[in-house]
This record gives sequence, C-alpha cells and structure tokens, in this order.
Amino acid sequence: MSGTADDDRSSIMTYIPQYQKEIWVEHAAALGMSQSEFVRSMVQAGRRDFPVESLVNLPSESADSTREDVDLQERVTALLEEAEVMDWNELLAEVRGDIETELETALASLQSKNQIRYDGRQGGYVSINDE
Repeated sequence: MSGTADDDRSSIMTYIPQYQKEIWVEHAAALGMSQSEFVRSMVQAGRRDFPVESLVNLPSESADSTREDVDLQERVTALLEEAEVMDWNELLAEVRGDIETELETALASLQSKNQIRYDGRQGGYVSINDE
C-alpha cells in the first residue's frame, strides 16, 4: 500500500542539553502534545517567515560572521582560563550577559535615531520605516 506524501515520514536526530529536553517535555505535556508534535510545531512556528526559496540564495559566511565566531571563541577561552572549569549553563550565562548588554545598547541607539520604537499594543519593537 503506497501512502501519500503527507503519510511519508522521516526522522531527524538532534542533541540538546538535558535541561532543555525537560523544559520541552513539560511544555508538550501542558499543551497535550507528543514531544515530536511539540518540536515539529515549534520548528515550523520559527520558520514561518522564511520561505524555502530564500534559503537557496543565502550568502556564504561573511568576514563579519567569521569575526564574531572568533570573538566568541576568544571570550570562551578567556572565561575558561580564568575559571578553569565552567559548565554549559555558566558559560551561557556569561556570554548571554554580553549579548543582552549589546542588544540593549543597540535598541537604545535605534530608538534615539527614530528608526524603531516599542509598541505596547503589538507587544514588541517595530520599525518606524514600516509605518
């Protein structure tokens, strides 16, 4: 018996930290979903603004992204040299702190230039150019 395209299934394997899996299991249960259904829904929700055609023409890794990778590697190396041992959560907290500060500075700058604003009705930042 041959199935339709909708019936054909493939599996994908990925690795995530244990704490993340526990969160996903809790969220899936709260929503009455299987883990597979939850992950599939979240991936699709995150991709909704990215048509497949746009992925074909993505630029190759630029010098800027390479520099950011090197900067992050240097930051991680410095943190580990200072602390000797750090687990994933500790490293993430340190790196995330840097990103939060940079994002806050960028948002403040963009708002002062009247390029973006916070819209309470929409629950987030919006580009003023879109208005």
